[in-house]
Amino acid sequence: MKRTTASERLARLLALVPWVVAQDGPRVADVAERFGIPEDELVDDLELLFMCGVYPFTPDSLIEVDIEGGRVWVRFADWFRRPLRLTAPEGLALLAAARAALATPAGTSVPSLERAVAKLEHALGTGAQDAVAVEPGQASGEVLASLQVANRERRKVRISYYSFGRDETTERVVQPWQVFSSEGHWYLLAWCELVDGRRLFRVDRTRAATVLEEHFEAPSELAPVASLYEGREEDPVVVLDLAPEARWVAERYPNEGTEQHSGGHVQVRLRVSSRAWLERILLRAGPAATVVSGAEGVAAEAALRLLAVYGFGRDAPAPGATPCVPAGTVTSRR
Repeated sequence: MKRTTASERLARLLALVPWVVAQDGPRVADVAERFGIPEDELVDDLELLFMCGVYPFTPDSLIEVDIEGGRVWVRFADWFRRPLRLTAPEGLALLAAARAALATPAGTSVPSLERAVAKLEHALGTGAQDAVAVEPGQASGEVLASLQVANRERRKVRISYYSFGRDETTERVVQPWQVFSSEGHWYLLAWCELVDGRRLFRVDRTRAATVLEEHFEAPSELAPVASLYEGREEDPVVVLDLAPEARWVAERYPNEGTEQHSGGHVQVRLRVSSRAWLERILLRAGPAATVVSGAEGVAAEAALRLLAVYGFGRDAPAPGATPCVPAGTVTSRR
């Protein structure tokens, strides 16, 4: 007789426990018959529940099982009576992973995954159709598939690429050395013939990809990607004061040092390769980020242009003043 593995027993328990609870004291024989297992094996499985609970694992925090008179009752501790909720970071991490899976060729053919992502976006408040996207959306499954084929067959690709920093779209031919995912996004490491150098591209910013007939030879050894962003010496340095709710700027983006200040504030030094990139950061952070030096007036000018999009141009404050952006207008699409 085949021995039941631990994972199989766990799956069986997860199925039978809710049914036993709903029946409120079913006969052990009926449970065994319904799930197709011997009674003695069923009892052994149920006795495992005595050890299931949460810290500090006192009797009141463990699942209770009563087997009496040929019947079985399962009673949850109070902790298990209410549904568990994800924290905001847990929810966003789950959403990023789900979007990455949805962006793959296999993921695009799973309607249930699309529905789950939509529900999660609604719960987290990141899926509003009328939101201003200050970050691009998920990668196109068609584009990703083309890049993966070109990488596997060592064929060049013509791409239409949107530069987030320069806020412009360019056409270029690249040699796809490597396609990989990191931190919820897909990336393309390639030799770009337009600039005659190695470049790292975000796949979700690649608007079109055409696989060409021309082949290429990839390097025998690829140097690892040290960072998804590397500042240049000629890039200006901007100092931002971040309130606690905007500390993610210092945690997410490479910087040249931080200083802790009172009230949980932190000052961060960033090398800024383009004005458009900084504008998007400031719009996302809102009043929680203040420019200390290096980019005076950038936030105000960006907010004025945003207000104009929503028809507030006539009543917008003068340059240099602090504009009031309508609540809920600026949100992030990750």
